[in-house]
Amino acid sequence: MPEETPSSPAAQPEPSLPQSTRPPSTFDISEEFGTAKKNLPPVVIVLIGVVAVVVVAVIVAIIERPHSLASGSIDDVVFAEVPNQNMVMVGIHLSIHNSGEKPYWIRTIEAGVDTDTNHFTDEAAPAVDYDRYYQAFPALKVNAIPPLKRESMIVPKGDMKGMIIVTFPVTADVFEKRKAIQVTIQPYDQPKPLIVTK
Repeated sequence: MPEETPSSPAAQPEPSLPQSTRPPSTFDISEEFGTAKKNLPPVVIVLIGVVAVVVVAVIVAIIERPHSLASGSIDDVVFAEVPNQNMVMVGIHLSIHNSGEKPYWIRTIEAGVDTDTNHFTDEAAPAVDYDRYYQAFPALKVNAIPPLKRESMIVPKGDMKGMIIVTFPVTADVFEKRKAIQVTIQPYDQPKPLIVTK
C-alpha cells in the first residue's frame, strides 16, 4: 500500500492588527539631514563674499604684475639704403635709465619697424661690425655714439646711451613712411622687457 502523504495544514489567515488610536506622526525624516536653506547662509551674503574676494584678487594682480625697472627713449634714427637689395641699415640712438635698486644687465636687443603692410624685426648687429658698416655706409656715422652692447650693465639709478644697427628688408622710401619703430631690450633677471617706440 502506498504511503499516504500527510496533507499540509490549511493556511491560516494572519490575525489583523488592531488599528492604532494614536494620531499620525508629523515627523519628517528629510529634516533630519537638513536643507540648504537651513544650513547655508543667505545667498546675498555669499554673493557679497565672492565679489569681495574677486575685487581683492584683481587689485593684487594689478599691483604685483611685472613691470620693467628701466625706462628709455629713441633719440635719433639714421639709415642708409643697401644698393640693389631692397634693404636699409638703420642706426638707432637710445637712452636708458635704470630706476631699480640693482644692476640692469642687457641680454638681447631687438628692433622692429611697422610699415603700411608688414612688421619686420631684427636683432642688433654685434658692436665689432660697426666700423665696417660706417665705412660702407657713411650716413650711419653721422652723429654716431658708442654702440649699445649685449651684456652691458647699467648701474642702479644710472643712465646709458648707445646706438644699435639693424637691417630691415624694405626700401628707403618705405622706411621713411614707416608707422613706428620699436626697440625691445630684454634684461637677464627680469621677466618684463623694456620696450621703447618712436
